[in-house]
Parts: sequence; structure tokens; C-alpha cells
Amino acid sequence: MFFHMHDGFVEALVRGYRSGFLGDVDYHQLTQCENLDDVKLNLQETDYDQFLANESGKLNTAMIQKATLHKLVKEFEFLRSNAEQPLAQFMDFITYEYMIDNVMLLLNGSLKGRNINELIEKIHPLGKIPESTMRSIAAFTDASRSSYEDLYQTVLLDTPVGPYFSQFLKESSGGAIDTSEIQNVLEEVQMEIIKNSLHKLYLEDFYQFCQTVGGDTADVMCEVLRARADRAAINITLNSFNTPLNEPSMRTSDRQNLLPSFGNLYPEGTAMLSDVGDEHQLGSVLEKYVAYKKIWEVHLNEETDGKSIDDAFFERDVQMLEIAFDGQCHYGCFYSYVKLKEQEIRNLVWISECIAQNQRDEIAKYVPIFSTHAPWKNQK
Repeated sequence: MFFHMHDGFVEALVRGYRSGFLGDVDYHQLTQCENLDDVKLNLQETDYDQFLANESGKLNTAMIQKATLHKLVKEFEFLRSNAEQPLAQFMDFITYEYMIDNVMLLLNGSLKGRNINELIEKIHPLGKIPESTMRSIAAFTDASRSSYEDLYQTVLLDTPVGPYFSQFLKESSGGAIDTSEIQNVLEEVQMEIIKNSLHKLYLEDFYQFCQTVGGDTADVMCEVLRARADRAAINITLNSFNTPLNEPSMRTSDRQNLLPSFGNLYPEGTAMLSDVGDEHQLGSVLEKYVAYKKIWEVHLNEETDGKSIDDAFFERDVQMLEIAFDGQCHYGCFYSYVKLKEQEIRNLVWISECIAQNQRDEIAKYVPIFSTHAPWKNQK
């Protein structure tokens, strides 16, 4: 009763948006297109309508990606503007993931001397922060004490993801945060490690928030986030091979610290991952978990089947996110909507690239959404 009173209208909106996903017939027609103009014409007959109306010149894949993402952001912002607490905070949590990526993109780019305007053009609009803050981060180019102080204050005071940076710096420096420690961390720690650390803290915080909300939201979202945590743990371990993180002394310290402290693999599985030094050992750990055993088999057969471990994770994610729409009176449908729309955009970009590059043999390798032909719905 209270859910319908406070969140019923917004839930009805997002479930209405769900009906706008491309269907099997839409995908079939898109894969038959001869060029990107045909793609545009076909999409005009769907919920995307005139999404490319403002684009001029020769159409390319980047334009399609930008326009579809813009449509998603507009719809998300409309939902957020009508949300009450704690749904509003839940939707803010969805944006923090992209905000972390944006801050790291700006920081890493500035350290490499990239053009500020080019960096700002590449940020994800769902994690957008004030332009003045973006320019302050992107303007960080020297290693002076005052420059590090300004960077610290900008990130911690002007961005909602500041607490994750603060916690990371505290853990990295042994508890104290001063300019010299910030300088040491940013100069000595690889940017990818910093990024993974921030995402770990974000996932743990989001997981705790969903537990606090309770009810069906906790049931649905905690299951989804546990799967996200497992994926992060597996990918971090896999990608560490042939890097310093895979040295015996680093496996149980630096690498292990990057793994989320929750998930279906936690704590037994993540503890076993600390001893993993190659793909064979990683496979031995994952064999103990039915879902991940199947995903690992996809990785092992990638060269023959042409399907990557990321593809397998995307399929698993879509399956879980579709289920999140089955129930009512929970916030999981908002998270699912954003993530499934992201997958739909990836599908459109993939199909468009195949058409543009005349790679017809690869065009069907997209992940269907709400499809009766989805692989997991045809398993015996």
C-alpha cells in the first residue's frame, strides 16, 4: 500500500518503458538492412522514433550510439525527477558507477596530456558532473603540492562519489590523508587498480543500501549485485595473469583487496582465488560453482565458438535482469531498465558496425532481450 502511494506512479512509468524494447521482429528487420540509413528508417518505426532527427551529414555508428544513449538518459532523468526517497537515492546509486568511470577518465586523460574538451566529450551522460568540476579534474597536469590539494578537494567535495575516493585513500595510506599521501598513491598506484578499488567500494555500498531498503527490493537487487560482485572477482583474477598482480606476494594482498567482500563466491570462493596463478587454477575454482563452470567453458571454447566470457556474462545478466521485472513493488525494475537498455544499445551498435563493415556473418551475435528465442529459454 505504502509503495503504491509513494512509488506506484514511477514504477508504472518504468514498466511502460519496458514495452518499448526492441522485439525479435525488430532485430530481424535490422539485420536485413543494407546500410545505416536503412537502420535509421527501421528504428523510426519503433519506440526510438525520430531519435536521429537532429543529426546531419553521413550517418555513422557513433551517431547511433550517442543518440540512443541520449534517449535513455532523458527517460532516466524523467523517472528520477518524479521519484521520492528512498527510490531517489536508489536511482542516484545507479549513476555513481558511471560517475566513477567519468572521474577516472578525466584524471587519467589529464595525466597523459589529453585535450580537456575531447575528454569531456567522452564522458558517460548518466554519470555527468558539473562542467566546472570536470574541468578542474581534467586540468590536473602537474605534480605540485597545491595541485594535489586542489584535486583532492575537487573530487571529495564536489562529486557524490567522493566518499569512495576518501575511503580508498585512507586504506592505501594506512588511515591518514594528507597531500603527500595523495601524491604517493596517485603516482605509484596504477589507474586501473584505483578504478577497480572504487568500483568495489561502490558495489559494497550499494549492496548495503539495498539491504537497508529491505523487502522485495533487497531480495531482487542483492541477488543481482552478488552476481555483479562475482563477475568483478572473476575478471580481476583473469586479467591479472601476466601482470605484477599475479606475483605470489601480490595475490593475497593487492589483488585480493580488489575483490568485493560479498557475492556468491564470497567468502570461500574469493579465498580460493587468492591462490590462483593461471587459467587452469582459476577454472578449477569455478568448477565448484555450476553457473560459473558454464561461463568458464565459454571462455575455454572462445577460439572455436567465437563467443567470449564477456558475452556469457552479458547473457547471464540479461536473464537475471528480465526476471527482475516479474515481481512488483520493488526498485529492481529501475536498475534492470537501465542495464537492459544499455545492452540494447550495445546490440544496435554491434549490428550497425557489422553493416558498416560488411561483416554479415557476425551480425547475429547480439544478446536478445525479452526474446522467446533467448539461449537460456531454450535450454533443456
